Amino acid sequence: MKPLYLTAVLATAALLSACGQKAETTTADQDAATNSTVDMGDMAMPVEAKMARSTGTVTAIDKATGKITLAHQAIPEVNWPAMTMGFAAKPALLNQVVVGDRIAFDVMIKGNAGEVTAITKQ
Repeated sequence: MKPLYLTAVLATAALLSACGQKAETTTADQDAATNSTVDMGDMAMPVEAKMARSTGTVTAIDKATGKITLAHQAIPEVNWPAMTMGFAAKPALLNQVVVGDRIAFDVMIKGNAGEVTAITKQ
């Protein structure tokens, strides 16, 4: 009976020790998060999708994932300050610009993410 009790105690201890551990991420995951997002802190996020417009500079384009990174001006519609962040975008929009282009853009924002819906070079 003692071996069964000992096994149960050890199994419980092993399970409890794993409870507070974080999920593993790769260096690529961490680099992508660092390069395409910023700490949004406690900024108010819209619950419903909102359309907004801003200007900025293209700092990165990833056609494989459909992402564009912009160093953009403030977006007052959602109380975001000027920052650099990644947005989703359709391939046709990504093909219109290159890194370094100054643009005006329309963006649909929901929560802390957005999708660029129109781009105009400046």
